[in-house]
Amino acid sequence: MTNHDLAFQALGDPTRRAIMDRLSAGPAPVGKIAIDLPVTRSAVSQHLRVLMNAGLVVVHHRGTRNFYEIDP
Repeated sequence: MTNHDLAFQALGDPTRRAIMDRLSAGPAPVGKIAIDLPVTRSAVSQHLRVLMNAGLVVVHHRGTRNFYEIDP
């Protein structure tokens, strides 16, 4: 599967598209991303992992927190 295939497959899920929309405002931790989404924080973490594997999102560690952002 190519990187483009992975990206399109990842964006095929409405929850992951909502996460990308939230990250378009800037880096955020899982808790902030998960607010008002109809899934648990654990599920948001799993969706973020899919987006990272597709090359769409990166994580930056700041102290004890992880901030996710769109990978330019």
